Amino acid sequence: MYPRIMGLDYGDKTIGVALSDPLGLTAQGLEVIRRAKPEQDLQRLKDIIEQYEVEEIVVGLPKNMNASIGTRGELCIAFADNLRDELKLPVHLWDERLTTVSATRALLEADVSRKKRKAVVDKMAAGFILQGYMDSNKKR
Repeated sequence: MYPRIMGLDYGDKTIGVALSDPLGLTAQGLEVIRRAKPEQDLQRLKDIIEQYEVEEIVVGLPKNMNASIGTRGELCIAFADNLRDELKLPVHLWDERLTTVSATRALLEADVSRKKRKAVVDKMAAGFILQGYMDSNKKR
């Protein structure tokens, strides 16, 4: 068994959540948290961490195409810093450029309806973020 890693796609209205499988090979989307109050969002993440024995977190960092960090990226950095302080777990930032685009494209290719796409795109994007992080660490 490998330590479980949680991937997060932090957005204005939702947080997409993905988890690594028990063998540490693949990332699967788990759920989409509809953001409420920060303490409620944090409690839901704590519940997932406890249930799945998560030992590490990866937060998607949206960068501009020129690799600079804009307002959205600054919010994600602050979110990651808060998670690190509150949860006392390693929290990594991972370049998430085009992950939502990739997730949407995959859903379109699978002919998923607009309503269903909207419901799952954030957890799929979290899966792409986490898979990218995991694949990068395998190469090292």
